[in-house]
Amino acid sequence: MIVLKEGSRPPWVGLGAAVWMQIASGNAYTFPLYSPSLKSVLGFSQQQLTILGVANDIGENVGILPGIACNKFPPWAVLLVGAFASFLGYGVLWMAVSETVQSMPYWVLWIALCIATNSSAWLGTAILVTNMRNFPLSRGTVSGILKGYAGLSAAVFTEVYSMVLNGSSSSLLLLLALGIPTICLVMMYFIRRCTPASGEDSAEHCHFLFTQGASICLAIFLLTTTILKDLFPLGKTISYIFIAIMVILLMAPLAIPLKMTLFPANGKKAGQPTDLISGDGDSNQTDPLLTPSSSATFLGSFYEPEDISEVDLLLAVGEGAVKKKRKPRRGEDFKFREAIVKADFWLLWFVYFLGVGSGVTVLNNLAQIGVSLGVDDATTLLSLFSFCNFLGRLGSGAVSEHFVRSKTIPRTFWMGITQIIMVLTFLLYASALSGTLYAATALLGICYGVQFGIMIPTASELFGLKHFGIIFNFISLGNPAGALLFSGWLAGQIYDAEAAKQLTSSCMGPSCFRLTFLLLAGICGLGTLLSIILTIRIRPVYQMLYAGGSFRLPQSSGH
Repeated sequence: MIVLKEGSRPPWVGLGAAVWMQIASGNAYTFPLYSPSLKSVLGFSQQQLTILGVANDIGENVGILPGIACNKFPPWAVLLVGAFASFLGYGVLWMAVSETVQSMPYWVLWIALCIATNSSAWLGTAILVTNMRNFPLSRGTVSGILKGYAGLSAAVFTEVYSMVLNGSSSSLLLLLALGIPTICLVMMYFIRRCTPASGEDSAEHCHFLFTQGASICLAIFLLTTTILKDLFPLGKTISYIFIAIMVILLMAPLAIPLKMTLFPANGKKAGQPTDLISGDGDSNQTDPLLTPSSSATFLGSFYEPEDISEVDLLLAVGEGAVKKKRKPRRGEDFKFREAIVKADFWLLWFVYFLGVGSGVTVLNNLAQIGVSLGVDDATTLLSLFSFCNFLGRLGSGAVSEHFVRSKTIPRTFWMGITQIIMVLTFLLYASALSGTLYAATALLGICYGVQFGIMIPTASELFGLKHFGIIFNFISLGNPAGALLFSGWLAGQIYDAEAAKQLTSSCMGPSCFRLTFLLLAGICGLGTLLSIILTIRIRPVYQMLYAGGSFRLPQSSGH
């Protein structure tokens, strides 16, 4: 038997591999790069292109099936579905844009785009669930790191598109069709379940700090090279050097398991269980992501066999042979149907929906907002938003982790704080004061990222990790729902009405989005109120989970 100490190489190798998979899972962000070619080569109208954009959002955000699959299949199987979806969907799009297949029907392209971007949901769910289970004592930090890298994926793909592929849409689609499955096949062996540590490890904190630092260095590098590329013409040699540096920075998290190999720790730390893997390797490669035994072991839960009859169970309860199973309490493992009837579940859903829905409205219309205020090139605005979005995702995990351990402050407190800032930011947008556009965009990017970084660990802490995949994916539907309602309907209607007043199709001036910004400020005000209510309700849960300054899984004696 091979004995792997918990907190040693396997979880950290998995996290390093997950960084690459997380970048690959951000493939849906590449739609703006190849959508102009779809329009020009295939002769689509703007409305047809907009409907394809809806397909892009649907595919990316509908993750119910991946969430269910996480309970049934091992990580490599879930990742393999994502790889196949990417190969099939982007392969069809490549054949259309490269005109390998002539006159491809519009509905085929729409379905192909849904399938292609749905690979994001399959890859992202498998990565997140596996790593959250491997590091259950640092959920906020892990989700912040992974979602931070997801926020950087757009910049990574843009760097490759402009510096290596020379702005070729067909080459980009071919890269997505072949590159994502290749990365998946290489990395999926390393992304697997490990027995989580039951106690704190001081080295783990340093390793997380290193990974966070590496991601910040990557973000600064991408922002810097984007600005340099816009200001100066870069030769091929310099471009390839930049890409090589980017690859090295993406590989930086693998330095942790490398260091563990070269400088192994002496002895086994107390409180760290071992992960026993059979010699044939079946243990970590065939177990589902979420097995009933994993959470039940920590919670002391009792699970009845499936084949026991109701009469036998009632007799056994009456004779005292078994204890009757009770409903889970917050902080324990919930089934999806048990979580969805809880008030806290819907409070979290609506807080997230109002926060990301208002943020994505600005993101989707950022180019038009810039043009209406006299900024013709929105590249810098988009890069600024992307960088600050990354900071919000990464920082929210680290900051909320610190305060939840030191003060037992629920993570949702930070959703409320940032939505207050979003109210002020939307008022700043509405004022259209000179020089405030970039400041408002930076603030909004940070606050938008915080909503992602907080929702994920909060869902796992309130409702457990057993059915975490489907629970957090259902809450994530707040993103496309908000985009459809606030961006597609609200902002679009107001913009068209203002443009009609100017007798033009392109609206100019602060009035184009002023009413939208004021309404979004009110929406975030409602979100703040709901987040306060949620924070007050779940404070006792966090006081129980983080008593003593570290996370502890609750004991459920009544199961």
